[in-house]
Amino acid sequence: MIEKGDLFQIKKDIENFVGEKVQLKANKGRKKSFIREGILENTYPSIFIVKFENEYDTTRRVSYSYTDILTKAVEIVVCRDNKRIEVG
Repeated sequence: MIEKGDLFQIKKDIENFVGEKVQLKANKGRKKSFIREGILENTYPSIFIVKFENEYDTTRRVSYSYTDILTKAVEIVVCRDNKRIEVG
């Protein structure tokens, strides 16, 4: 069962890495997933924003909820000082 304390802890963990480079793996359903690198841009009470840039110099901002991390629909790995830190 999902508890409010679990979501609060995930949010608190993510807030510590705002501005850091992250590798994000998201499940898109039907055994499809994608892995991209971006910047953890901001956190809000219910969601967090990741900014992705592609080879065409366009920027895309995508929001995810903390529940996505709790249910393993989204996995985040922070890339800091050549170390990989898994969040959630």
